[in-house]
Amino acid sequence: MTTSAATTGQVSNSAAETYDAFFVPALFGEWARPLCDAANITEGSDVLDIACGTGATTREAANRVGATGRVVGLDRNAGMLAVARARDDTTEWIDGRAEALPFDAHSFDTVLCQFGLMFFEDRARALKEMVRVLRPGGRIALSVWDDATHSPGYAGMIALIEDMFGTDAADALRAPFVLGDKQVLQDVLDAGGLGEATMTTRAGTARFESIREWVRMDVRGWTLAEFIDDDGFEALVEAAEEKLARFAQSGGQVRFPAPAHLVVWRS
Repeated sequence: MTTSAATTGQVSNSAAETYDAFFVPALFGEWARPLCDAANITEGSDVLDIACGTGATTREAANRVGATGRVVGLDRNAGMLAVARARDDTTEWIDGRAEALPFDAHSFDTVLCQFGLMFFEDRARALKEMVRVLRPGGRIALSVWDDATHSPGYAGMIALIEDMFGTDAADALRAPFVLGDKQVLQDVLDAGGLGEATMTTRAGTARFESIREWVRMDVRGWTLAEFIDDDGFEALVEAAEEKLARFAQSGGQVRFPAPAHLVVWRS
């Protein structure tokens, strides 16, 4: 898999808006609470949310720390941060990379990273940076998607896109699942100094209003737009409505399993 804007999770401003409006409720929103539960965030804590995107998990953490705590959302994608700031102008949003966190050592009680680790160019370095900024007794809590074979809708969509648009386009949709294999994830944790972390797998559900909306979010809310133009989009919708119809319910809504691994490490 080659490195590109797609495989490193970089999106345009318009894609970030689509991501926030549709992808967050469809996939990501349900994971903010369990990740913050796993991190045991309490009132008055100082929390860093790395690869915060448009801020779904950051806002959940802010609700928990209250007025006496501090929450910082960090992301390298300007489009994501612009949407986050528009939704919440009281939280501290910082443009930065996980591999070079702009904070002193021991600055935070908790470090979060929801569905970001797979997109870092140097995952081990990013984990070491998380450890560096964590205070003694603190926790790192992160999540990554399980293997795509356990998310049957996406396994089918990846295969369809590869058949229609080629490997590079399919790799853009494979990117979120590249740490789904537990041994691959464990190897990354070991390299980053989190080898003793606990890892649990939790069930989740992908929810889309229709197959067309599912395709629209993957193409317009992710980075597939660089591979799929308007004509390709319509062709993909038509093919998906035929070949992936098994994931649609009687009313047209799409539902399928989308499990993830939760990892917690204590300093």
